[in-house]
Amino acid sequence: MTHKGSLEYWPHRRAKRQMPRVRSSPISTEKEMLGFVGFKAGMTHIMMIDDTEGPAKGTEVARAVTVLEIPKVHIYGIRFYANGYSSYKHVIGEVFDTGLAAKVGIKATKNNDVSKFKSKASEICNVTALAFLDANTLNFGSKRVMRFEIPVGGKNSADKIDHVAGLLGKEVKINEFIKPGDYIDITSISKGKGWAGAIKRFGVARLYRKSTGKIRHVGVLGAWHPAKVLFSVPHSGHLGYNYRTEINKRVLKIGTAADVDSINVKGGFLNYGVVKNDYILVDGSIPGTAKRLVRLRKSIRNTWPVKQPQLNYVSTASKQ
Repeated sequence: MTHKGSLEYWPHRRAKRQMPRVRSSPISTEKEMLGFVGFKAGMTHIMMIDDTEGPAKGTEVARAVTVLEIPKVHIYGIRFYANGYSSYKHVIGEVFDTGLAAKVGIKATKNNDVSKFKSKASEICNVTALAFLDANTLNFGSKRVMRFEIPVGGKNSADKIDHVAGLLGKEVKINEFIKPGDYIDITSISKGKGWAGAIKRFGVARLYRKSTGKIRHVGVLGAWHPAKVLFSVPHSGHLGYNYRTEINKRVLKIGTAADVDSINVKGGFLNYGVVKNDYILVDGSIPGTAKRLVRLRKSIRNTWPVKQPQLNYVSTASKQ
């Protein structure tokens, strides 16, 4: 029997938490933020001038876009890493902002001196920013503070420390992370679809009615020997709610809270409502449902030139 399902992601397992993990980041010599967060609001369509090298170059085309609402993000601390055994990196210290650290539940805020880490920058292999987002400004709140790490770019550790030290205790904006036309990688958790059979989960063929008395099941589970069922045989099981990363998603527009009326659809986005904060329009679809947290990262594999997109129209028709 031919296996028709993809084993690209295996084993299939549910995500443990809704804050996606970002295990790698691009190497950048610029003093910049290499990551950000957003919430998926919904989808609409736009009309733009095609700036690719395809047959429609220079003409107006319709594109489906995803609207991501960007919450307020504050930098409450700095984390310093040093090399350990093999490729293992361990934390050697943290610096917190006294005012913001209390909001995230950190009581020990005496470590607020960055100068002692600047003096031993040669021992530090990586520096990251500790941030939290304010979800209470969205249509839906959060009972707990959402904290995460943001990688930082720079020529060396000293440059990274200088850059993050200037952001400590401040709010960072999405336009400090990306510009219109940039390519980003999006990590999210896909839609959870519950228990699914082998046909929906792996796409195996339905059996004939008179073959086995069953139709929507796998006909053969394997050979006589070895006397076991291999892991690659399609089985029913849980479908969806997995970590997924889509690379090279183009940012077509970056907007502020002052012009949200230009993208809010009539009646609000389904299962989300209206956008109130800064937002971005991303070309195409992304994993996850509405209200799903999305991690953004500077593109790690992009080789295409960055061009300023020219948008002519954004649909605000009702999606009800």
